[in-house]
Amino acid sequence: MTRLILNGKAAQLPQVREAVFASRDAGANMEVLVTWEKGDAARLAEQAGYAGRSRVIAGGGDGTVNEVVNGLMRLTLERRPALGILPLGSANDLAMSLDLPQTPGAALAAALRLPSRPVDVARLDDRYFLNMTTGGFGAEVTSSTPKSLKRLLGGGAYSLIGALKAWQHHPYAGHLSWAGGQCDASLFVLAMGNGTQAGGGQRLTPEARLDDGLLDILLVRDFASLRDMVTMRRELLERPREGLFVETFRTPWLRFEGVDGLPLTLDGEPLCRHDFHVEVESGALELVVPGDCPLFSHGSNGAGESWSRAAS
Repeated sequence: MTRLILNGKAAQLPQVREAVFASRDAGANMEVLVTWEKGDAARLAEQAGYAGRSRVIAGGGDGTVNEVVNGLMRLTLERRPALGILPLGSANDLAMSLDLPQTPGAALAAALRLPSRPVDVARLDDRYFLNMTTGGFGAEVTSSTPKSLKRLLGGGAYSLIGALKAWQHHPYAGHLSWAGGQCDASLFVLAMGNGTQAGGGQRLTPEARLDDGLLDILLVRDFASLRDMVTMRRELLERPREGLFVETFRTPWLRFEGVDGLPLTLDGEPLCRHDFHVEVESGALELVVPGDCPLFSHGSNGAGESWSRAAS
């Protein structure tokens, strides 16, 4: 049986209700549970594992998906159901990058029908994330964008708030260390990608893959002038390994020790840390994805690979 965990704000949407009824009419063996407050999605996901559910579908935005992932990761690998996604948020960054359908009917059908394959899950101290954690300016924008504006403008809300805050940013000084390197930096943006995009469609780590055991890191240093900003924007397009303002690398772990608290957005969920350690747990979760999903190292069903768990 499949458990659909619906964000309470989306549960009464006519399109969602129609999708649920249509799926059941088509023979889906699915229970529907609705969240009321923060923590419900994680609890319901964990309970699904103990109840023997084969698949859990997270119905909501990136924050709902993240909460469900954290609930699933409380379970042993043997008890952990596969994860499907019914994207119902304002940005849906993970679902968009996975090339999942965006309309409720098609998305729910895909979450029920498609097979799953193992993916990496990243852990920042005691919090898990599947897609991306950003720090610095990008996290400031995400946390300060009103929810009403997100619903009205979708991903464009982040660009609007970002433009308004661009000259009021605060640099964050700290020491970074990772497998094979370390540096002191005054950070403008730090992105740690297991997936490729965040903040309403910003492709911060376009080369990231969900099954390579690595995080793709984007480090953008602070700038002091308009000329510096022009250089930084050019380097963001070129993505050098070591530019004046932009540095990119891949690592299984990263540690940050900061002077001040660094604002972070973990799969859309805001938090702040003076220091943290992030690392990858390889193949920790089964994720329901299309056969041609672009976020895998060898494409879909390549030589020597097999789809691990079909819908039951």
